[in-house]
Amino acid sequence: MARPQSFRLAAAADLHCREDQHGRFRDFVRAVNGEAEGLVLCGDLTDRGLPEEAQTLAEALSGLRVPCAAVLGNHDFDAGKVKELCAILHDAGVQLLDGDHAILDRRLGVAGVKGFGGGFEGSTLQAFGEPAVKAFVQEGVSESLKLEAALAQLDTPLRVVILHYAPVAATCEGEASGLYPFLGTSRLVAPVDAFGAQAVFHGHAHHGRLEARTPKGVPVYNVAVPVLKSALDRKFRVVDLSADAAPAFAEEAPSVH
Repeated sequence: MARPQSFRLAAAADLHCREDQHGRFRDFVRAVNGEAEGLVLCGDLTDRGLPEEAQTLAEALSGLRVPCAAVLGNHDFDAGKVKELCAILHDAGVQLLDGDHAILDRRLGVAGVKGFGGGFEGSTLQAFGEPAVKAFVQEGVSESLKLEAALAQLDTPLRVVILHYAPVAATCEGEASGLYPFLGTSRLVAPVDAFGAQAVFHGHAHHGRLEARTPKGVPVYNVAVPVLKSALDRKFRVVDLSADAAPAFAEEAPSVH
């Protein structure tokens, strides 16, 4: 019998790299190289969206020996230098996704969008009233449609979704309830459950929970570094993905501080 397709994937979010942090992520990269077959980064790669911060991070990520796909987060947009950030990280070998996909080692398809806020389930904000409210809602709708388009293009044995914003409320538990509308939206769940995936990874909710599931049972993992450090004493999480089984965690690997 043929061996099931599998992939050992590392994931992290909210690195918040600053310009003066040269060398901070060398151990991170070294550990990923030793433990995983690929890496996904789920936004807030930089602290203020400055090209100098991206350059510092790129110095470390250029040492990766495994493929890397990423999405940007809200912090990466702060300085209005997104094109510069993308160019710097692209030169370091990072595949940045915004409604498109990457293929890692022919086995794993990665669909990625930043996502947006809007709230969850019965508390999801609706497009009613002032133009500013309608524009806020439309941003979440647009990100969901971009994710749908990205997933529709994948025909790999394994597929995952990477986001910055949370697609379910459960991985935000631990945050102040008033922040939920700004941490993610349930609108991001529909494409995942429609097309299927082995896992969804996101960040942004620094005080949230490690994991939950979509309504159809797809695992959702909050890989924000503050969450991982608090719960696992690690800066990334490794998940063994298989087409024939639910993801298994690889937490026996040495901690990275």
